[in-house]
Amino acid sequence: MSSQESTQQLVVFALGTEEYALPIQQVQEIIRYAEPRAVASDEPWVRGVISLRGKIIPVFDLGLRIGLHVEQGDDQKIVIVESDGATAGVIVDEVEEVLTVEASQLDEMPGTSGDGIQAIAKIDDRLVVLLDPASLLGAVEPAYA
Repeated sequence: MSSQESTQQLVVFALGTEEYALPIQQVQEIIRYAEPRAVASDEPWVRGVISLRGKIIPVFDLGLRIGLHVEQGDDQKIVIVESDGATAGVIVDEVEEVLTVEASQLDEMPGTSGDGIQAIAKIDDRLVVLLDPASLLGAVEPAYA
């Protein structure tokens, strides 16, 4: 995050009992879960593809993508994320809220290479992991109409 940005809006969602977020400007929309059409993939977290307004969008199991093993709930959502021309859907348990955070509430991820993680947001007594859309979607080919 650059120093001139003093606040940032985040879409906060749940995966299991943990809270994660993505920058709102990279979230295109949130849709109800629909079972993706299976496609062959070397990656276990690629669940398949969906058609969204004529575009074929790959869908990822976000829990598996970031190394979490969460039970699938009944009320899952697909968050459509765009980064550097790539678009993908990520499956989350529940979208909770949109939060505005100050730059002072964001800390770098300590002790890891931070693969897929941009920062940790401290909001009151909550810790929300801010994911990096570019790393999450790095394996995606751009979607074409």
